[in-house]
Amino acid sequence: MRKELESLFTPWKIGNCEIKNRIVLTSMGGTDLFGWMEKNHFDKDGARFIMEVAKNNAGLVLPGCQPVYNPMFGQWLYKNKKMYKDLAEWMPEFHKTGAKLFIQLTAGFGRSFTVSSVMETLYTNPVLRGLSKPVLNFDKILATASPAPNRWSDKMPSRELTVAEIEEYIEAFAKVSKMLKEAGVDGVEIHAVHEGYLLDQFALKYVNKRTDEYGGSLDNRLRFAVEIVKAIKKECGDDFPVSLRYSVRSMTKGLREGALPGEEFTEVGRDMEESEKAVKILQDAGYDMLNCDNGTYDAWYWAHPPIYMPENCNLADVEHIRQFVDIPVVCAGRLTPEAAAASISEGKLDGAGFARRFLADPEWVTKLINDNEEDIRPCILCHSGCFNMCHYKGVPNDQELSDSLHLSRCAVNAEMMQWNKHHIEKTNNPKTVIIIGGGIGGMEAARVLKLRGHNPVIYEKNSELGGTFIAAAAESYKGKLRELLAWYRRKMEEMNIEIHLNTNIENTDQFKGQDIIVATGSSARELKMVPGYEKMVEACEFLTGTKEVGETVAVVGGGLTGCEIAYELALQGKKPLIVEMKNDLIAQTGVCLANSSYLREWFAWKEVPVYLETSLKEVKDGAIICKNKEGEEFEVKCDSVISSAGYIPKPLANEGGKVHLVGDCKQVGNLRTVIWRAYEVAMKI
Repeated sequence: MRKELESLFTPWKIGNCEIKNRIVLTSMGGTDLFGWMEKNHFDKDGARFIMEVAKNNAGLVLPGCQPVYNPMFGQWLYKNKKMYKDLAEWMPEFHKTGAKLFIQLTAGFGRSFTVSSVMETLYTNPVLRGLSKPVLNFDKILATASPAPNRWSDKMPSRELTVAEIEEYIEAFAKVSKMLKEAGVDGVEIHAVHEGYLLDQFALKYVNKRTDEYGGSLDNRLRFAVEIVKAIKKECGDDFPVSLRYSVRSMTKGLREGALPGEEFTEVGRDMEESEKAVKILQDAGYDMLNCDNGTYDAWYWAHPPIYMPENCNLADVEHIRQFVDIPVVCAGRLTPEAAAASISEGKLDGAGFARRFLADPEWVTKLINDNEEDIRPCILCHSGCFNMCHYKGVPNDQELSDSLHLSRCAVNAEMMQWNKHHIEKTNNPKTVIIIGGGIGGMEAARVLKLRGHNPVIYEKNSELGGTFIAAAAESYKGKLRELLAWYRRKMEEMNIEIHLNTNIENTDQFKGQDIIVATGSSARELKMVPGYEKMVEACEFLTGTKEVGETVAVVGGGLTGCEIAYELALQGKKPLIVEMKNDLIAQTGVCLANSSYLREWFAWKEVPVYLETSLKEVKDGAIICKNKEGEEFEVKCDSVISSAGYIPKPLANEGGKVHLVGDCKQVGNLRTVIWRAYEVAMKI
């Protein structure tokens, strides 16, 4: 292990609970021990993940948050006695790892509850609303501090919680905490005066307009959270540690409007001055630790940083707030081990919180200790497997139901949290398998085939492995994608995969009788119906540096790829503008709101011209002709035009062999669809 990281592996205490090192797995929905958005039970998949992280040298482990009142089926968490018995039987095995376990408990989501179009239908139809109440009691689930609009939908507003309901929640926290203590759990974490969840909605003055003892002054707005920890301490004793998930600053300009790094704005939520007072109140109430970041659901990119956010984006604020308390403080949010170690060694921080990187590689801490960092499979901050709650103009959460019910899977690790269908099985019939295309899909298929005992052979037409992922990883801020590409190339070398570069395979005829995986990707959609289309630069040509662009650049296509290109152009000091036919940027499923809202709000902040509901009619020298939704044509001056109009599958002619299509040559998707499909195909051969 590098000497600069040694401070990460020193012991510390939360109350009287000693933690062996400073590595903290922070909670992620879907890694719950008592189930996620389903009837509560001891969850074996959640337990498997938690155990794997604990065995791989995490010091403090926090499973996914558990609502004390389950939104699905309306069950109070203390009602199911059997799952606590199951937990108690499991805890001795967990403690053999030397890690400590805190269970995160939440009061719920309030106005942040993620609403889908199906839920809108149930809610707005009185008959369906009544019929669905035993499963989804929206009146209870959505309730918050004061009447407020839902983060995701205008059709499902939140009502005000009654004092009696607040007291019912407080009692539930105390009851559950006692049962967890009796099961052998080391502590609990209260979720949360953080991220704009229900308890935070009480704490934030832009949501809480109450005039009773739970509204108005800071003390009143924190009363809910204060009474929870006092009730737990009364039930469990002062020695039972209680942590609080806490956002130092809300970084929020208004309902559904966040503030970006470096932006000057007026805070409507918790600013630093209020936070300095709040942490003292919370500490004095009995909280033993603060687990910190920034943001709200209205500024979601702070709590779930996409790749556009700077590394260690919350660290300075967390270090600052630590000066105002005597209890330990943890920081999370694109935190690097190096920055965390330096902060801990300087006494500015106590624990280092990490989450998504454990999904990509649960063994990453062990690899760090063993000087095997090159073997760590990197998280690329895409959210497409773990947290792809998607929202754009005119729709609520546009997430597939399977994703809503199975969070904390991973785009780059097909096995994570779906071990029942994605697991390596050795073959009894080793074969040579031909793989045509050496992009990510081809390399993932080769990796899995080799692990199973097959002999994969890759044929790649270009001089290096990577395919279109080379272009996808080219932007300046996409270092994590380049790390993933390097990881795959290294795996091919380590596993001694036979590779033929600069070898173009036109069809499969020469491989008759063999299993063939075709991973030839897709080709760019050309806008040939547009006069002057030949003047355009295709997205990959720009990303790979094949073609240069001028100062003012029109990006045609405002999906994720086009917006990321426009973002890169702006970072380079150029002047991008975006032309998009739909009524919003990144109006596509599978792109997490934390990612898409950052880009939309960044373009608005930087006054990047965006032409929505606009089509391209002609490309001229020095300008483009566009047509708006009213049918009016207008000219926009520009030096260059980049086409980001999407891609079309490009499979080979199938003339022989048993052919399996992988990646974009089957159906254009994203990295998750490429890797998962490649894994599944390789398992079937």
